[in-house]
Amino acid sequence: MKTFAMILAGAALALTGATAASAETRQEKNEARLAKMLEGRVAGEPTSCIMTLRSSTDLKVIDYVGIVYDAGDTIWVSRPNDPRSLSWTDIPIFDRFGSQLCKQDITRTIDQSGRFTGVVFMSDFVPYRKG
Repeated sequence: MKTFAMILAGAALALTGATAASAETRQEKNEARLAKMLEGRVAGEPTSCIMTLRSSTDLKVIDYVGIVYDAGDTIWVSRPNDPRSLSWTDIPIFDRFGSQLCKQDITRTIDQSGRFTGVVFMSDFVPYRKG
């Protein structure tokens, strides 16, 4: 019985490691995807709020990386405090307290079937402009 318990414990550790490795690989892949989007652009000074005048289709969730807002000549990137709190299936719902989108705004997520999936705590928005 003791041997069986050790085998189960080892299997559980192996599965946890595989899941973490899978998530890390997905994050690395999506970091590369973001880098490609930002190619030829230079990071500017981070800010806590941005104007979002264009449509919400210009807002993208990059799995395990952050939220990207394409404002044409500037791409804004905000990363969550916990990158794993943001999945590609998440739809962010921003409870704004003004006309701007701010990191302090409550950002809830729902999945594509409309079920609540969590709350995301975002960081400053970093502007990337063509250099």
